[in-house]
Parts: sequence; structure tokens; C-alpha cells
Amino acid sequence: MDFKHLELTLDQGIAVVTMNRPPVNAQHAELRSELIECFDTLSDWPDVACIVITGAGKVFSAGADIRERPQLGERPGAYGRHNRLTRECHYAMVECAKPIIAAINGPALGAGFGLVMGADIWVASEDAYVAMPEINVGLAGGVTYLQKYFSQSTARRMFYTGMPMPARELYRLGLVEACLPAEQLMPYVMDIAREIAAKSPIAMRLAKEAARLTLSMPTREAYRYEQGNTVALSKTADAREAQQAFLEKRAPVYQGR
Repeated sequence: MDFKHLELTLDQGIAVVTMNRPPVNAQHAELRSELIECFDTLSDWPDVACIVITGAGKVFSAGADIRERPQLGERPGAYGRHNRLTRECHYAMVECAKPIIAAINGPALGAGFGLVMGADIWVASEDAYVAMPEINVGLAGGVTYLQKYFSQSTARRMFYTGMPMPARELYRLGLVEACLPAEQLMPYVMDIAREIAAKSPIAMRLAKEAARLTLSMPTREAYRYEQGNTVALSKTADAREAQQAFLEKRAPVYQGR
């Protein structure tokens, strides 16, 4: 894949997606389109077991490129297309078949925080912070997801004031797996990615699907759905290999079937 604003590397089943749109990785239509194409492709790419997303430089993503805003009101339908692209950029990550780790290397603001929330696992550097600062430019968006992760009071304070939430507080609240010095961020993230990549790909695909779908299911139906996955997986070659490897005290060799 050839991208203008993304760098993509693949090694040992781990794809690292780096947003690279200086100076602050602001998201405009072209970057969002590239992110959608990238995650849709990685979702189907059999060589990819786990994905890491991060930002080049010292900012994860400063959010939407405000310079696009004045043009949106000039053409009928422009705002609708803009909003659809923004939504699909988030859901390309949410619906990706592969686990995604957000390596939050600096500020993740507005739509930048939206990308973080599209990932499965969050890890932050000590100088990172998140915020929904739209109110500061006369706009309002993001409370849906703020209230998913924060208490009502905290979410609404962040929404009404644009208040930033530093990485240390995210760690205290249990929202990030670690809050680390900048130089330790990617090694820590890659350790998690390697652990995920070592699992059965067919089991991991169903695990990611279950983690997403059961959020909106009644508990009884979600439990039954997961039991059905376990039954289906128990009949796979990967499950038999995992169990045999456990008995033989060796690392399993998965075939993805």
C-alpha cells in the first residue's frame, strides 16, 4: 500500500501504522481516507496478526484539521460527506478483524482521541493527554464516547470545558495499560503486540469479534454467543495443536484453521 500521510511497516505479524502529517497529524479528508483504506486492508491481510497505531513526532493527533471547516458550508452535502468520512474512519478501526493497540505518544485531541477510542488496548507516554476541545472553537462533539469511558461528571466537565486528561490520570482510572517515559512506549507496546500475534489467528479473530459484539448484547445472549464460539473453536486444528503443545510443554505452531 502506498500512502501520503501514513507510514506502514510489517514485521513478524505486527503492522505498525504511523500517522505522519506534520506538524501535529491533524486529520483532513485525505488522511481519513487513507486510514480507512489501511485498516480495511489490514483487516483482510492474512500476514497481519496485530496492529499498532501511533503518531510521528510528539503528537498522536491534534484532531480534525480546522482549516477544512470554512469550506464545508459552501457546497450542498459537503458536511454530510465530511461527517460520514469521520464516522467511518473511527469504525474502520472498531470493526477491524485484528486487535489494535494505540501507542499514545503525545496529545490525542478531538478526533485524535476518537482514533484512540477505536483501538482495543491503550498505552500512553507520560507526556500524553486526551481532550475533546471542540467547545473551544465553537463546536460540540464527542460526549457519546466520553460518557462511555468516564463518569458523568468528568465526561461532562471535559465536554463543556475542553479540559485535558493527562496520561497519569488515565492510568489511575484504568483506561491505559501503562503510562511510560517516551522512550519506553513502543518497546512496551511491541511486547503486547508480540504476545497477541503468537495466539491462534482464528481464535483471535473470534475474540475480537466477541469483544465488539457482546457490548451491545443482553448478558444471557452474549454468554450463549461466546459459548458457541468456544464450541466452534474446539473443532479447529489450532485448538488441537494448542492442547497438544500444552501437554508436550512446547510452543504451539498455528495454521489458522
